[in-house]
Amino acid sequence: MFTTNQIIFAAISFVVFVVAMFFLYKKDKPMHNKHYKGSIWVLLGFIIFIVLLLVLKTSLKAYQ
Repeated sequence: MFTTNQIIFAAISFVVFVVAMFFLYKKDKPMHNKHYKGSIWVLLGFIIFIVLLLVLKTSLKAYQ
């Protein structure tokens, strides 16, 4: 399906991408801590909302 060279190219590209993202995130971490301080609560709210929707859906499906 894929040639050996394509697999090698994909692997190298993936590794370079992950390393670049790691260093860029490390560089921007102080800015993220300053500007996005309370964003974890928004994420937690979305997760709780989705879980509540799934619980409601499965509980209503059980009554049908």
